[in-house]
Amino acid sequence: MFSRVRTSLPNFKENRLLILCSVILLLLAASLTLSPAARARSWDVDYKWAHWLGYILWVVLFFYANRLIARHLPHHDPYLLPITSLLFGWGLMTIWRLTPSFGLRQTLWQIPAIYLLTWGVKRPSILVFLKRYKYLWLTSGLALTALTLLLGTNPTGKAFPHLWLGCCGFYIQPSEPLKLLLIVYLAAYLADSQDKQARRRDGKLVVTSTITHSLLPLLAPTAIMTSLALLLLIFQRDLGTATIFLFLYAMIIYIATGRWEILITGGGMLCLAGYAGYYLFDVVRIRIDAWINPWLDPSGRSYQIVQSLMAIANGGVLGRGIGMGNPSLVPIPHSDFIFAAISEESGLVGSLGLILLLVLLCTRGLTIALRASDNFQRFLACGLTTYLTAQSILIIGGNLRVLPLTGVTLPFVSYGGSSLVTSFLALMILLQISNQTPDPVLNKPNLKPILHLGGLLYAGFFATALAAGWWGFYRGPSLLTRTDNARRAIADLSVRRGDILDRNNDPLVTTLGEPGNYYRQVLYPAISPVVGYNNPTYGQSGLEASLDNYLRGIQGHPTLTIWWNHLLYGQPPPGLNIRLTLENRLQKIADELMANTTGALALMNAQNGEILVMASHPGFNANQLDTHWGELITDTNAPLLNRAVLGLYPTGDLENLLDAKNYTTADFFNVPQLRLPSDQMAASITGDTITPAQMVIMAATLSSGGTQPAASLVTAVETPRAGWVILTPLEKSNPEISITSVQAMIEKYAQSDQEMWWITEVIDKDAELPVTWFVGGTLPTQQDSSFAIALVLEESTPELAQQIGKDILSRAQHP
Repeated sequence: MFSRVRTSLPNFKENRLLILCSVILLLLAASLTLSPAARARSWDVDYKWAHWLGYILWVVLFFYANRLIARHLPHHDPYLLPITSLLFGWGLMTIWRLTPSFGLRQTLWQIPAIYLLTWGVKRPSILVFLKRYKYLWLTSGLALTALTLLLGTNPTGKAFPHLWLGCCGFYIQPSEPLKLLLIVYLAAYLADSQDKQARRRDGKLVVTSTITHSLLPLLAPTAIMTSLALLLLIFQRDLGTATIFLFLYAMIIYIATGRWEILITGGGMLCLAGYAGYYLFDVVRIRIDAWINPWLDPSGRSYQIVQSLMAIANGGVLGRGIGMGNPSLVPIPHSDFIFAAISEESGLVGSLGLILLLVLLCTRGLTIALRASDNFQRFLACGLTTYLTAQSILIIGGNLRVLPLTGVTLPFVSYGGSSLVTSFLALMILLQISNQTPDPVLNKPNLKPILHLGGLLYAGFFATALAAGWWGFYRGPSLLTRTDNARRAIADLSVRRGDILDRNNDPLVTTLGEPGNYYRQVLYPAISPVVGYNNPTYGQSGLEASLDNYLRGIQGHPTLTIWWNHLLYGQPPPGLNIRLTLENRLQKIADELMANTTGALALMNAQNGEILVMASHPGFNANQLDTHWGELITDTNAPLLNRAVLGLYPTGDLENLLDAKNYTTADFFNVPQLRLPSDQMAASITGDTITPAQMVIMAATLSSGGTQPAASLVTAVETPRAGWVILTPLEKSNPEISITSVQAMIEKYAQSDQEMWWITEVIDKDAELPVTWFVGGTLPTQQDSSFAIALVLEESTPELAQQIGKDILSRAQHP
């Protein structure tokens, strides 16, 4: 009875774990089905159903395998099958989500993979069979790999590389099973090369589990066979697999000998191979350069790794949701970059969960190695565990920029029939080894090499986990603001962006279209230099950039609302409307008057500092960037520049407008905080130059009778709960500044018949690029309608400047 309970215990655990895995995958499949509704925020959509075929076949095949394994291997490790089944199922659902055609192929590939798994499970003598014919297996693998040099093809139709054999839609990659065959050969040869696994001395049984004699006779045959495999892979330019081979060889030899010089030599060979490959192969040089500094060429040679990091950053902590991200922006997301695809939609939580599954697989594999019944099985278990986990670290590290990209697959997870079948064959062998009953006398392994191997692999997983947190949490927000991040533009298609309104709530910029096809429209194109643009290709500028958090809906909503929308839809809530201080009527008048000029104008309410007009000419039409971008960026008149806040002009004698005893005019050269990108330019402004936005503050101080107002351009944001919420100006006014010359200045430049004052000055009149200033305002006695203006023209036209300035002031006073 006790024996029966012990026999059923592993199967009991395995059954429960498989049921848990099936529930997790059921939730993934259901989420994928509903994702079109969540993305469109509507139930009237076309749902995804095809992936349920993969899920149903997964349930049938893995529970069938579970029953068969329990029958033939009663003492097997109960955790291996659940771990690998969840890894495969997770990858399968991701492949279906990315490319349904590849999802169908991967679904069909699991049939031969599970068949070979169950076929091997039913044959207890398979380990002996593998050991006996070790030379045949490796020679066959080498022959198949060599055959690709003559008959190799590429299923994608590309001219290179030719790593596959086959035709008519069925292909195998011989280098995948060659990894398994190399491990079998090395384990069998090294086990046979022990002096004696157990020899008697003076009537006592002595056990040796490591090689004790000279390394040269031992390593010569293995080095020759491994070198042949490496040469074949180098000729194929399958350098990622060659790296795995070299690492596997070094680790298995170290496990067998326990000698540190093996690790040092292996590490040196890897470094030497990388150094030589950098100069011999373009693909290696490109990948290493992209690894060292991907930001030098983010849209060219480093495009893959940059997009991978952006996908991971886009996932954040909880992910965008299954089917809600944009992993297809990363090249080859179903294979080389499937970890990035999973990270984007499952977030840091999913990334760490996937890494944890691989850590558990590593732990169970090394545990099996420690409990193995003989050295062959021990070396074999160590080799297979190293293959599955080291390759995982290599490809995950490449996705996270911990290591250079290699192009190998993520075992059990990535798309690829050859890789999948090889991984399940490795699983079958591990299950067979775990079912063996160790001899307590003969089973005395040298623990140190195996523990060192485990420490090295765990360190690799720890590094990938840290990198996932770095890119997904710490660096994520800054990465997502990059102009080459297309995910923001794609999100704008589904989530309505907030409007930008003038002071009377007349829309200046709005969002048109339906969910999934939203687009931005500037209703008054002449305002483009001020409001800027939000373009999927050319990024953002102006208020569209500085107020992006409000307009995108990630600021201003209650925290719970933002979190709930992110959880359900993987997107922020609808954007919020923004109200400016600009008055559309006066803005249009100013733009009409300056239509054929080059310069800028700012009109301010001298009492409260609100900017009523901000004009910059020549300008551009933000609705036509896609057709005129090339002309705009090469135009010497710089139409993309908002001259009112970014144009630096000489001041001449204008800086002496205010002559104070206790207040210096240098304070007027501080950059006004207008919630524009120019807020970051304070360091570039000196006392010899000034922007029109600064000059109008100087004029407003005179018109207000000596009080410097706090300038503002953005006045309120419309929230769903509180309505319009006033945004306090970022700077405070300076009341009651003692300025002794204010009255004298007003009397000197006042035009009593027009209730205003002004000064016109041409600076560098005889220079090639003269500048004309018109600075003026209402008299301090006009408190009910107090205005100030600063106009600059990049030409010597004082009459025109005076005409435009007086006209704007007059229309502001008398609407």
